[in-house]
Amino acid sequence: MNHKFTILQDGVLKTYTKYEDIPESFDNVIQFLPEIPEGPHTGDEHDIIDQWNDKLKELMKREKK
Repeated sequence: MNHKFTILQDGVLKTYTKYEDIPESFDNVIQFLPEIPEGPHTGDEHDIIDQWNDKLKELMKREKK
């Protein structure tokens, strides 16, 4: 899958393709584009898709205020 996550860190835009590579602290989430496979989806794919909203919320908590 080709995910695209862009953050702003110390005035620099940084893009990641793996969620796990995103640093624990950064300035802002700029782009959150997980790749969602075309349907119909299997039960396992639905479980993965359902997790993305929680992962975005987690990233937003990690933003520096």
